[in-house]
Amino acid sequence: MPLRRIAVLGLTILALTLGGSRGNSGPPAPPAAAPVAAAPVVAEHQEPTVQPSVPSPMASPSASSPVIATGDGPVGTVRKTGSDAVALTFDDGPWDDTPAVLDLLAQHHVKATFCMVGRQVAARAEMVRRMVAEGHTLCNHSWSHDERLRTRTPDQIRSDMQRTNDAIRAVAPGAVIGYFRAPGGNWSPDIVSIAVGLGMTSISWTVDPRDWSGPGSSRSSTPC
Repeated sequence: MPLRRIAVLGLTILALTLGGSRGNSGPPAPPAAAPVAAAPVVAEHQEPTVQPSVPSPMASPSASSPVIATGDGPVGTVRKTGSDAVALTFDDGPWDDTPAVLDLLAQHHVKATFCMVGRQVAARAEMVRRMVAEGHTLCNHSWSHDERLRTRTPDQIRSDMQRTNDAIRAVAPGAVIGYFRAPGGNWSPDIVSIAVGLGMTSISWTVDPRDWSGPGSSRSSTPC
């Protein structure tokens, strides 16, 4: 399946609302005892077929490792901010029109989480640096938006995640990448465990506006 793209701003927007409605924000600060950072409110885009494994705080990222269940989403993914705040995430970028999204966020003093596809980063390095400079949160969204990533071997999954992190840090040295989101919401125990081993919390979502679906948000068949 090709990368989804929002018709107006060029990014899939996933609004995260389980925590309440007191405003928009990026992911909250990590709890002191958590093995990885806390994540924004999130929920699945499509139902995964893999059931959660038994939580184990000492798990390591390998094919036989149990998943570290940090949340109540699919396979232990996180779906809540832990507060009454709302987290806003943008997937599948950066795109050429990402600056328009950043301009709008800046206008309203809103921070968001950008889930980025690694192969698109180098050509849009200034956008990534701007995200960091303006205080937005970065999320690894795989190298090429491979929606079959969960079927790959643990080594292939780890390599994909690491390659994406390396691409982001090549243009924004020292950037914090505390989150991972599986393409299409296609989670597996291996994906969650390997992400933990690379210092990332796996985040799903709760509200998908489906702005990526045809005919696009710029067209309407009925008057509003």
